[in-house]
Amino acid sequence: MTPPKSRWPARALLCAALGVVMPAASAAPPAPRNVLFIALDDLNDWVGAFGGSAQARTPHLDAFARGGAVVFQRAQCPGPVCGPSRSALLSGFMPHRSGVYGNSQNMLRSALVQTHATLPEYFSQHGYHAASMGKIFHKHPADQGHWAFDRWENTSGGFPFDGEHQSSRVLNLVDGKPGPKLPPADAEADGGDEAASLFAWGPTREAKEKTSDYRTAQWAAQQLAQPPQKPFFLAVGISKPHLPWYVPQEYFDRHPLSSIRIPEHRRDDLDDILDADGRKKFKPSADYRWVATSEELLKRAVQAYLAATSYADECVGMVFDALERSPARDNTIVVIFGDHGWHLTEKLRFRKATLWAESTRLPLLMRVPGMKGRQDCPRVVNLIDLYPTLIELCGLPAKPGIDGRSLAPLLRDPQTPWEHPSITINGRGNACILDERWYFIRYRDGTEEFYDMQPDPLQWKNLIRSPDPVHRAQIQRLAQLLPTTYAPDVPPNTGGREAKQAPPDPSIKATRPLEKLK
Repeated sequence: MTPPKSRWPARALLCAALGVVMPAASAAPPAPRNVLFIALDDLNDWVGAFGGSAQARTPHLDAFARGGAVVFQRAQCPGPVCGPSRSALLSGFMPHRSGVYGNSQNMLRSALVQTHATLPEYFSQHGYHAASMGKIFHKHPADQGHWAFDRWENTSGGFPFDGEHQSSRVLNLVDGKPGPKLPPADAEADGGDEAASLFAWGPTREAKEKTSDYRTAQWAAQQLAQPPQKPFFLAVGISKPHLPWYVPQEYFDRHPLSSIRIPEHRRDDLDDILDADGRKKFKPSADYRWVATSEELLKRAVQAYLAATSYADECVGMVFDALERSPARDNTIVVIFGDHGWHLTEKLRFRKATLWAESTRLPLLMRVPGMKGRQDCPRVVNLIDLYPTLIELCGLPAKPGIDGRSLAPLLRDPQTPWEHPSITINGRGNACILDERWYFIRYRDGTEEFYDMQPDPLQWKNLIRSPDPVHRAQIQRLAQLLPTTYAPDVPPNTGGREAKQAPPDPSIKATRPLEKLK
């Protein structure tokens, strides 16, 4: 597709600013850039390039960073659960504007999303071929986001586990044997959307070639091998390290149990987070209470997350290798991200769905054609910024009304001053806001937290009651920047687990004619 003439000046300026060599004025405009958009589910900062754990074995992601990418060291999510985070970054609207606060809420029920093009739809509107396989949109009954793409492929394969070596909190099994004796209260599950996934792990019965993420990566590699007929927006969704951590044994073997180190955490970490009545607002999660019954079980849980992360890294590596051989290699923007963070004992819990830094921080890497070598960006950014960033980098018209701001200035110079705090929403009325030093949380019931992230990156000391005038000024400043209104909740899904397993409904796409979407 030849870009409209009106897009040529903006494209020329952007290419020059990013250090890309432009042709002479008499030459034809450069070909539109492609986008390779890779999402990893529940991947926190346990990636070598992010330094979250020296135990991580992520050679492919690390090599990608070294080869030429901006590593956003302080990227945050719009919402600390899959559905709200993905709905926000793909629609361009933060949860408090769309009303999508939980996994059970379909973004298509939001009045904003009903009239506005999502990110892949916007690229389709402007002449791109949008294709996808794997988890990009959150899954809902009869809806996996298939309607947003010109070509969408259902995933195949799976992760059938070896029951003889399964570990499971619900079944109280450790490596296939009876687990620790627990009081009834400690055996209960925590509530909420994010507790729906089994806290379980173990080796699969099948080799990696038969697992779903591996097959998704193979499909993406096949797409990249073909000369593109149109500029493409290729979205690839890798489901691991999402629970349950069922991956081939070879990835467990890469992390021997004897080498595992338990993340640093404190058993009294929740004691200084008090509600208006002076009672402790939080308690250790059910997952943590089960795992913390022994040091060995703690190590096994950490080992399983590392194994699932190494598996995901190898799948992504297949896509990277294919891009290097692809005819589109030198004209493709690559963005790789986790959809939110993940706790591994910090704050006495596993999983996500909190407003603490372990849940809101995520890995984000971006490569624009012409980049050489790794550059680390220390600025606070948010996944909500990806929509405006990608359409600017590809020379598409700006889209008024969406949230976020283009990260193009930080791709030009990752050290550029960036006076834009990041906000994360976790249910209506609950939000956190942070800049490069300070981190403020406010809950719907009025409970608040405040942390100085320079001396306290693990958020062990809640300073909300500090009399220090510097602290009081920062609390007031950040509190004033939080949302003052929250959209009503989008109605939740109905029908239970059976409805969620319904196949994608092809008629949904017809309800979203591209020519009518803003």
